[in-house]
Amino acid sequence: MSKDLFTLFDITFTSGDLIAIPLIYVVGIWLFKKLAHIATYRLRSSGASADTIHLFKRLFYIVAGAILIVTTLDVMNVPLTAFAFLSGAVAIGVGFGAQNIINNFISGWILMWERPIRIGDFLEVDGARGSVETINTRSTRIRRVDGVHMLIPNSKLLENTVVNWTLIDNLTRTSVRVGVAYGSDCKLVARLIEEATQHQEDILTEPKPVVIFDDFGDNALMFETFFWVNATKERDLRVIRSQVRFTIDELFAEHDIVIAFPQRDVHLDGTLQLVKPSRNS
Repeated sequence: MSKDLFTLFDITFTSGDLIAIPLIYVVGIWLFKKLAHIATYRLRSSGASADTIHLFKRLFYIVAGAILIVTTLDVMNVPLTAFAFLSGAVAIGVGFGAQNIINNFISGWILMWERPIRIGDFLEVDGARGSVETINTRSTRIRRVDGVHMLIPNSKLLENTVVNWTLIDNLTRTSVRVGVAYGSDCKLVARLIEEATQHQEDILTEPKPVVIFDDFGDNALMFETFFWVNATKERDLRVIRSQVRFTIDELFAEHDIVIAFPQRDVHLDGTLQLVKPSRNS
């Protein structure tokens, strides 16, 4: 028979309670972790996305925590009504002192439920670009293209403009500009630029790359080619654009096309007169 040890807030704690409560938590945590591992393994095997698995684990652990708390209170013979006053006080405190935390918390669940941003998406937020690594209940962790991690409050992702480059698919349009010297064969230049894009395996053939004679610049005839690629990271786009520029440079060199550079023509009115320096100077 369990022996009464002490009484707290009209609740009597026995020696059996002190043994049962830790045992319930240890066994319960082990059991729920095991179930979560089995469930996530089956979800991965079925081809579920990373953000779906992430949302499931969040919901599962919340339900598991609630079950552990209710079970513990039942073992201790503590009625849930005993926490009515305490929960009301906590709610008032949260309302005044933790508005931002609650806002980010709710925003995190909206992000995980509606999935406008998913794990692995490539985002552009306030000029910073990076891939989503995890969506937590308070903030979202993004790894920038330079390797630096950013923690962005979830409410910011919902309340501000965010560019999601991979929301629907990985198709991205990019371009390369080049200027050639005046007097160059414009049709030959356009053909060589188009050929440079066709040499790249990463550039899609449909939609077909387009070459535009963009402008008569101050120092050059400006051309720009637009093409579509399957890119998931900014690094991929930069590498593809670099490869196109290398190929353009090689083709221009083979056909004696000069890539323009800034220059100025100076015209002098009148005559030039040479002045011999004096011996005293």
